Amino acid sequence: MALPDPMNDAESTLRGPLQHLESQLLSQQGDIEAWFRRQWLQTPAPFYASVDLRNAGYKLAPVDTNLFPAGFNNLAPEFEPLCIQALQSAVDRICPTARSLLVIPENHTRNRFYLENVARLVELMRKAGFDVRIGSLMPELTEATDIQLDSGRPLRLEPIVREGNKLGVKGFRPCGLILNNDLSSGLPDILAGVDQPIMPPPTLGWDHRTKSEHFSVYSQVAGEFADTVGVDRWLIDPLFRNCGQINFMKREGEECLASNVEMLLASIRQKYDEYGIQDEPYVVIKSDAGTYGMGIMTARSPDDVTSLNRKQRTKMASGKEGRDVTGAIIQEGVYTREQWGTQQASAESVLYMIDRFVVGGFYRVHTGRNATDSLNAPGMEFHPLPFADGASRPDPQLDPDAGPNRFHAYGVVARLALVAAAREIAQSGVEDE
Repeated sequence: MALPDPMNDAESTLRGPLQHLESQLLSQQGDIEAWFRRQWLQTPAPFYASVDLRNAGYKLAPVDTNLFPAGFNNLAPEFEPLCIQALQSAVDRICPTARSLLVIPENHTRNRFYLENVARLVELMRKAGFDVRIGSLMPELTEATDIQLDSGRPLRLEPIVREGNKLGVKGFRPCGLILNNDLSSGLPDILAGVDQPIMPPPTLGWDHRTKSEHFSVYSQVAGEFADTVGVDRWLIDPLFRNCGQINFMKREGEECLASNVEMLLASIRQKYDEYGIQDEPYVVIKSDAGTYGMGIMTARSPDDVTSLNRKQRTKMASGKEGRDVTGAIIQEGVYTREQWGTQQASAESVLYMIDRFVVGGFYRVHTGRNATDSLNAPGMEFHPLPFADGASRPDPQLDPDAGPNRFHAYGVVARLALVAAAREIAQSGVEDE
């Protein structure tokens, strides 16, 4: 379906199970919002998160949940007031007396797109009424460094200073720390045993967290929610399996991977047969820990795993910051039927949340990739989602797949992933507050 009007009635897949799902979400909005409120009372939402959604027409499911989101610069400026209000709510809940905050970013000084994200996040926090500085973990940064970004925004990075169990930068001791670093390379000593609140908790970094654990929790959440609204959980839940230890270069764990691919493809095929879906089942194999679209491949048979050449195995073996991939999640491949522009480029939705609120999102678009590919790859573009009121105001007078109702469904499913992340925090033993 073409965007920004993704409700093309000519697309037959949109007249099936997904429209039924949207109808159920629309008719039970009050019960759904009450269900979410109960969840937030039991497990408060993370400080922020982003969720990648894939819309196959017959299925709408999250395929990744990032608890250290890095694309605030891609959100539409119209939703700035919503972001500011959500930031105030998030900080008030975690650190009610906070006046000053320290943002701790990734060490991506050469990635200007990422730095634009940091600058925009800091800008939003300052507009929310907080005194904000940026403390860098880069060991080579020994003095304050100013960077002029392509957007015209100024950015100042300062070396983090630790005094006792408190962190700050020269002449600045913040009330709380905002982590925008996924800790793929592990927890730095300087962050250990800190007295100030750290949001989100460092225990959610990729040195501890796994995607298979997240989607295991998500599956439980999706099941509870599906029972509440009376829909098939599969419509919102990507099937998955995982292999523990794996070494792509030494081909260790390859048999486990191949057998799990075969079993998962059979499970997907069974659901396709149930709904009369003609698509070819496929799976996505990716690192069980990590981001930035690294260490990802698709497979349509076990042979795709056992026939990897050295170049492909090398690609799968390396994650962010050169970290070795030692575990893999095999996830149901969800087609994307969304397309952008005259070139009908493949697109997928990425929703952003602060505290428990959906504050916007964007389409990740890639002209060189198809409906089964990962779009998180070099050459991708970003276009703000045409949300109306942050996807929070569906219109029962319109068709279930009309714009406000479709985006409302996106917001509901993204928040289910947020509930799963909240439960992860609770299970980690460190509350995000």
